[in-house]
Formats: sequence, structure tokens, C-alpha cells
Amino acid sequence: MPVTAIILAAGEGTRMKSRHPKVMHKMLDHPMIWWAADSARKAGVERIVVVVGNGADEVRDYFAHDELGASVEFVEQAERLGTGHAVRVARDALGAFEGPTVVMYGDTPLVRPQTIRSLIDQARDTHAACTVLTMTPDDPTGYGRILSEDGQVKAIIEHKDCTPGQREALRECNSGLYCFCGRRLTQNLDKIGNDNVQGEYYITDMVGIYAQMGEPVSAVHCEDAGELLGVNSRSQLAAVTKIMQRRINEGLMAAGVTMMDPEQVWVGPEATVGQDTELLPQTFVWGRSHVGSDCVVGPNSRLVNASVGDGCLVDETIIVDSAIDDEVKCGPRAYLRGGAHFHKGAKAGTHVEIKGSEVGENSKVPHLSYIGDATLGRDVNIGGGSITCNYDGKHKSHTQIGDHVFVGSDTMMVAPVTIGDNALIGASSCITRDVPAGALSLERSRQYVQEGWADQYWERLGKEE
Repeated sequence: MPVTAIILAAGEGTRMKSRHPKVMHKMLDHPMIWWAADSARKAGVERIVVVVGNGADEVRDYFAHDELGASVEFVEQAERLGTGHAVRVARDALGAFEGPTVVMYGDTPLVRPQTIRSLIDQARDTHAACTVLTMTPDDPTGYGRILSEDGQVKAIIEHKDCTPGQREALRECNSGLYCFCGRRLTQNLDKIGNDNVQGEYYITDMVGIYAQMGEPVSAVHCEDAGELLGVNSRSQLAAVTKIMQRRINEGLMAAGVTMMDPEQVWVGPEATVGQDTELLPQTFVWGRSHVGSDCVVGPNSRLVNASVGDGCLVDETIIVDSAIDDEVKCGPRAYLRGGAHFHKGAKAGTHVEIKGSEVGENSKVPHLSYIGDATLGRDVNIGGGSITCNYDGKHKSHTQIGDHVFVGSDTMMVAPVTIGDNALIGASSCITRDVPAGALSLERSRQYVQEGWADQYWERLGKEE
């Protein structure tokens, strides 16, 4: 039977002090709810149901623009009456649960797919009505304690209800993650009551209900209690982010990536980095970025959905939704965006911005230039301070530059315009008409020189004093 995961994400998260729902706060470059859904998907869950409430539209909108969203369904818990109520809302909206049904939290982003998988496998192997994921934290204060007999969970005793002896003896704790038999959960979910101080319905109560019914409740122990850290504040968010940063960076270093200081390198879960590449401090590799082998990236570089070939230097550079091929040099302080593409051996130098342009092999935009909506051929050199004037206030136009073109410094190329192969553009020109192949084009006033004028000027100024 297919596996369902119900991810509880309706809470307000008041301690975050935010206008946004708690689960939308980011761990690295993805919100916490994405991590929970991604782990469920990688664990083999076929149906992912997210119960939303506070900020529901923001959560839906995020997944509408993410590939993972295609496998996510949403159910809104308009009135937040506890975790048991949230699961009931999901049942009422979607119908009966049939196969294994995992209940997990959108603010617990460190849970590994293999941990969820082990929970599902245990539930299937034991045919239990409920399987509880347990842990043994260094400090169990505040956690519900697991009371077991003959390998079966008999009860979860909340910390406040434990006797001193139980607090000392019962060190295994409830993580809050469960895998239920969907059929039995559907049938018995309405037995959860709200006879408590908060007047809420708690999914935890199902353990005691099943124990009273004589239904089997099993447990799976998670050896790394750190996986199950929840987030209720921004300081806790920073703590789990640091854990995930280290987890990812250790994996990259084990695969042959060098980091001078791993504490100052941030790589997202969907990014890949090749062997013998060095990531220098204050480097961010976000989204679906790929960095090839034998590269140096950083310091102070940020890649977002970037493709970087082999043997590249990315020095204090931002690359967003753009690609550079093998042996490209960028920076320091270059900015590539909007689908820019640098072919093999090309260069984007200091304080250069490239937008939506293609730069051919071995072509160079060395410094202080803006190239937008342009195509540059092979072996082109763009002098410092040059720009393609691509915007007339309403429309964008294209600049076409052929092979082996030299553009002098401080040149404006007013699009639409074409510069042919082997052309030479004199410095400080404003090019408004097409330049044929092999031509010289100049557009500037003739230089005027009057000898002795400056000497006379300074002499007059001195007399006025």
C-alpha cells in the first residue's frame, strides 16, 4: 500500500517574532517545510500532505514554484486545536488513510530520509497500529518518556507527569514522529479527547488509546537525537542551520572538496561540487548550482542556480541563473545574471556586470563595464568603462559583436547594433550604427590644443588673489 506523510505546519510560531509562518523560515537556502517534505519524498513516501494554517497562502505559493510542489497536497486547519485535530482535518478532507501513515512536523528540518524509512519499515514488519520514533537526548527535560513492556510501548508519560523515579529511570523519549497503520488510524482517530488544560486534541494520545485497546505499539530508536531538534525561535533556527551546514560540508570534503574554513562555507542541499575544487571563506552555493572540478570559488562569492565548468576561478563574484564553461575567470567583484553564458577561457573582470549575454571563447570583459542583452564572438576585447545601451525606457534591444573585435575604453554601443568580425572601435565612441567587418569606427570630437593657454589662466588666478 502507498505511504502517506502528514506534515503538520499550521502553527503560528509566536516565538519567531515574524510576519511569516514559522515553517517558511530558511535553513540554508530552503524553508524548513521544504526539508521535511524532501526527506519524506526521499524516504519513499508516495503522498505528502501538508496541513497549513497560519500563512497558508505563503506556503502554497512557495511549493507552486518549486519542483517538489508537484507531489505535495495541502489541507487547511482553519481552527488550530492541536496535532490530533490537524490529522483529523486531513482525514476529513482527503478521506480514509489506507497504508502506512507518517505524522511529522514542518519545524523539524534535520530528520534524515533513512530515519523516516526505518520508521516505515518497522511499522510494516511488526504490523503495529502505531510505531513511535524514540530518542535518548543528553537532557531529557521537557520530553515525554517512553514506558515499555516486553518490547511494546505502553504509554508516553509527559515530563510534568513523571515521578522523580520515572524521570531518573526512563531516559528514552518521544520524538513526536509516528508511523500509523492508516486503516486503524482512520477508524480510531475520533477517540482522541480534549480533556486537558489547553482543550486541544493531541496525536500523542493515540499511543495510550491503542495500549488500552490491546493494539500493538512498537518503537524505533534514533541514535542521533540531534536529528529531531525542533525550531521554535530564531536562535534554534541558527543552531539547526549550523548542524546542516556541517553535515553537508563534511560530505563534500569526504568526496574531495577543499575548504579552508568549513564554518564559513554554505552549500545548499541541491548543489553539487566537483573533486579538487576549493571553496574559500564566505562562499555561498545555493539552489541547483553545479561547480566542476579543479575550481577556486571565493572568497566572498555567491552562486545561485549557477553552472560552473572545470578549472574556473570565481573570485568575489556573484553568479545568478547563469553559466560559465571550463577555464573561465571571474572577478574580483563581477556580477553575472539573467542567463549570462561565458564560453571556455573567457573572462569577466573587476566590477563587471553581465546580464543575459553570451560571451564567446577567450573573449574578455576585463573591468568596469556593463554588457547586457549582447552576443560576443570569439577573442573579443571590451575596453574598460564600456557599456551596451540595451534599454530605451520601454524595450530591450540586442547588441551583436563578431569574432576578433576590439572595443576601446569608454565606448557606448547603442542597441540594436551589429559590429562585424575583426572590427576596431576607437575609445570614447558612441556607436549607433552597424560597423562592417574589418572596419574602424570612431565617434568623438576632434581634440583641440592651444599652447600656453593654461599658463596664462593660472597667472590670472594668481593676480586675483
